[in-house]
Formats: sequence, structure tokens, C-alpha cells
Amino acid sequence: MKTNSFYIILFLFFCVHYTFSQEENNDGELKVVTEEVAVKKKKKKNKKLRPYEPLAPARAAFYSAILPGLGQAYNGKYWKIPIVYGALGAGVYFYKFNNDQYTEARDFYKNRLAGLPDDINNRLSVLSNEQLIDRQRRFKRDQELSILITVGLYVLNIIDANVTAHLQQFNVSKDLSFKPNIHFNEFDATPSYGMSLNYSF
Repeated sequence: MKTNSFYIILFLFFCVHYTFSQEENNDGELKVVTEEVAVKKKKKKNKKLRPYEPLAPARAAFYSAILPGLGQAYNGKYWKIPIVYGALGAGVYFYKFNNDQYTEARDFYKNRLAGLPDDINNRLSVLSNEQLIDRQRRFKRDQELSILITVGLYVLNIIDANVTAHLQQFNVSKDLSFKPNIHFNEFDATPSYGMSLNYSF
């Protein structure tokens, strides 16, 4: 009997302790959360929220279309600017490399068709006419692919600026929240299901 009464008292102690709305500081001190403190916290949250600008996504996309990376700077995502220029720079580099290889193979093939002697120091002199034609086709295809990828990265830069501007205005505050939860009944250990919809003015 004494054991049961001990568990009941212990259970009541934890329940009572749980129901008090107190927070513990890092210093170990306890403070009661009053309505005044809650209002101050809410004001701080409202200061952090950016005002809603319906034209911000369109403006960010327009800036990125004019100069890649400018829309990311407008959104405050400066760390994305080197990524944008790195991706576009890689596309331009591969286009130039494939174009140079294609031009070299084409000029060498034209000189051979014109009856000019092959340059022995040129590495293409060991290739046959069919191999030169195949080399031209391959580098021409890679050159066109590089153009497509570079244009795709440019469009992706515009889309990224637009979507980021949209998401920055998305309200994720706790004033408007929907929380499903499962609460276990302490007496018979059966789950109780519920939902709460909070909206604060």
C-alpha cells in the first residue's frame, strides 16, 4: 500500500510540475513567462519578417536575366553568385574547347582535300579522312550540346532567383500553424489523436 501511495504522489508531483508554465534559463534560474514577455517575443518575430512585395519574384528574375547572379544578390543569397558564374563559365569553356577542336579538324581536312601536304608536326596527320570526318562530327555535336547546357544553366539561374524570392515571402511563423499530434493517456496508455489549428492576430 505504501508503495502504491508513493507512486501516486510521485505521479502527481510530475503532473503538477508539468502544468506550470515556467522556463529554465541557461543559468539555472526559473522565470515565469508572462503575457508581457510573450508580446515582446511576438514583436521581435514581426520585425524579422520581410514586408510582402508582390513584384519581388518578377524583379529578381528580371535582374538575373539582365546579369546572371544579380537576382541572387537582390535576394541576399550572395553565396550563390560564384556557383552561377562557375556553372556558366564551365559551359562557355567547353563550348570554346569543342569549337577549337572542330575548327582544327575541319581546317586540316580541307587542306588535305585541297592537295596541300600534311604538317608532320600536327597530331592529326596520322588520322585518315574518315577519322577526320568522325572527329568533326563528334566535336560539332559536343559544341552544340555545350550551347544547350549553357543556355539551360542561364535559365536555371533566372528560375532560382524567382523561386528564392517567392520562398522568402512565404509565411512560416508559428502564428499560423497546423499541428497533428498523438497524446497518450497516462491512465490506460491508449493513444488519443487530435489536431490543432492556431491563428494569432
